[in-house]
Amino acid sequence: MGPLRSVVLAGGGTGGHVYPLLAFADCLRRHDPGVRITCLGTPRGMENELIPPHGYDLRQIPAYQLPRSVNMNLVRTPGRMWTAARAAGKVIDEVSADVVVGFGGYVSVPAYLAAWRRELPMVIHEVNVPAGVANRLGMKFTKNVAVGFPHQPVQAEALRDATVVGVPLRRSIAGLDRYALRNAARAHFGLRPDLPVLFVAGGSSGARSINLAVSGAAKELARNGVQVLHVMGARNEPVPIPSDLPVPYVTLPYLSEMELGYAAADLMLGRGGAMTCAEVAAIGLPTIYVPYPHSNQEQKRNALPVVEAGGGLLVDDTELTPAWLERTVIPLIRDPQRLYAMGAAAAAYGRRDGDEALRSFVIQAVAR
Repeated sequence: MGPLRSVVLAGGGTGGHVYPLLAFADCLRRHDPGVRITCLGTPRGMENELIPPHGYDLRQIPAYQLPRSVNMNLVRTPGRMWTAARAAGKVIDEVSADVVVGFGGYVSVPAYLAAWRRELPMVIHEVNVPAGVANRLGMKFTKNVAVGFPHQPVQAEALRDATVVGVPLRRSIAGLDRYALRNAARAHFGLRPDLPVLFVAGGSSGARSINLAVSGAAKELARNGVQVLHVMGARNEPVPIPSDLPVPYVTLPYLSEMELGYAAADLMLGRGGAMTCAEVAAIGLPTIYVPYPHSNQEQKRNALPVVEAGGGLLVDDTELTPAWLERTVIPLIRDPQRLYAMGAAAAAYGRRDGDEALRSFVIQAVAR
């Protein structure tokens, strides 16, 4: 098998699908600037904001929400699914793809169907337990399944034979030295270099319960010398922060350069999305995880192994109150030895080479 000449990447809808796709595309291009990379997306997904600015060809195809259960009737019945698969197939044929790599999201389904019909190698990358519905469908057509975390094959029967490769991370994060960048990052946000920083981020759409709890604890945190860098989420109503605090409390609606937030922080408070867990573990950032409560508990499953390894704390959304934050964050963030130990434990669990490991896995799959 020679080098990969043309790769089709499918994944969209949310950052959890698009960011690993982009990191993997960057890895392919680092190894071979001449490789042709074509990304499939839908007109409405987050991929439209993220992929074209990185210089990759994004082709839009129709994609449809799937029922929550996966069976072959799901594939056989809807004509529109085949319409979408034909659109994906046209792109695959046009670029003479060697392989389709899917990261989940509804746009992956037509790509998997088109690859299957062409007997083209396909690889699935999954970061959640249970696997998303699109990837569960794709697994009917290929044994080339890679996962982001070691707990996934243990917890999910469908992923029992999957290969653990880690999660492809952006180089700005995978190569981050938090301590080297700390002072510059704090200066960037207008934070003091000499006081600890709590970094709060509830994911791309924020988390109102987290925002309310932290704003409620703002006075007590500030009175104890704790600075806060708070990403509220662009889709959330901003919550009021007391204006007369003795130390900086910086709010942002959204932060695209998450590496600066990570570098500024001594401790993070956030959700348990797979990308958050992968990023903070890789860079060794102690984190308090507040898993999203209205789901199938996948965020709790994502965060629990890091916490059990000693790299963070876990608190239920209903238990996250200003009082809980005051009695938990203040002693922890003022204990450098405990923070260092937690960071080291997180880094030992995490990995920074998910992009390279997935590339090796894809090359092997194509060779087979």
